[in-house]
Amino acid sequence: MFFSSLISRRGLTALAVALAAGGLLPAAASAQQFPSKPVRIITPFPVGGGPDGVARLLADKLSRAWGQPVVVENRPGGNGFIAIDAWKRGAKDGHDLLVLDNVHLAAYPALFKKLPYDPAKDFDALLPLFKAYFFFTVPTNSKYKTVGDLIADAKANPGKLNYGSWSVGNPVHLGSELFESATGTQMEHVIYKETTQLYTSVSTGELAFALGTSATAGPLYRAGKLKFLAAAAPQRVSAFPDVPTVAESGGPKGFEVTGWNAIAVPQGLPPAVTDKIKRDIEKGLAEADVQEKFKSFGYEPFPTTRDQFNQFVKSETQRFGDVIRKANVSLD
Repeated sequence: MFFSSLISRRGLTALAVALAAGGLLPAAASAQQFPSKPVRIITPFPVGGGPDGVARLLADKLSRAWGQPVVVENRPGGNGFIAIDAWKRGAKDGHDLLVLDNVHLAAYPALFKKLPYDPAKDFDALLPLFKAYFFFTVPTNSKYKTVGDLIADAKANPGKLNYGSWSVGNPVHLGSELFESATGTQMEHVIYKETTQLYTSVSTGELAFALGTSATAGPLYRAGKLKFLAAAAPQRVSAFPDVPTVAESGGPKGFEVTGWNAIAVPQGLPPAVTDKIKRDIEKGLAEADVQEKFKSFGYEPFPTTRDQFNQFVKSETQRFGDVIRKANVSLD
């Protein structure tokens, strides 16, 4: 009886091990075989900008690592909905990747009553690609020497100072709304059709200021036609060590405005495939030439675990939502 019971237990144990191994094999095989065909990185950004440059660098790194063509497909316009729709109609097995930015994931849920996508169900925001801090840009001959000067003038002249952005609900607009809320000021929002026109208007003094990154406002900054008054960052940006933070420049402590891009994959991919995509993207982003390009764009790496990134997206969604509700902003 003892030996019979022992054999039975051993047989059951062996069977359980075999079943477990068998259950793991398909996932392991799918990861080894991925990708089995060309991969698309669908992006809502136009050709030529900083986010497009990062996507193309990443495509090159992944193509070399995977032995398959990885192409960037630009689908700009329509608040990013054109790119998102193209991705939703594409491959659901990881061969179509999607670039999203912070407004798609964290701001639009509060700005639109009805979105053509569900951030919680349609996407698995796998990992961030980079973070870009915004600067307060002013004309080179601006009377404002510090952010404190700007705040004082805005308080003395409610509603008369203006700032610009390229639409309602973008990080520049929402960051400026956050600045008004944090400083108890009221200013006028002027919308421009494109970023070049926006920052040209700053340089000529038509606008008191505009938030801008080194990628968007950098060309005019380097040409000496506008200056960076302060960085909306927790510490000085490494590429611009002489530019003070907002807090150092007389503004509110802890004031931060960032733009960030992330790679999304479909929900429900085998974990081994998801992990492979994430691991290979992280390897590509860590290479020296990519890091050098980040510096030229004024971008900073954004290393984080998946759980930390998910928590960060939740906190950003709450922060954007509070600003949007307080400003009573809506896009539908």
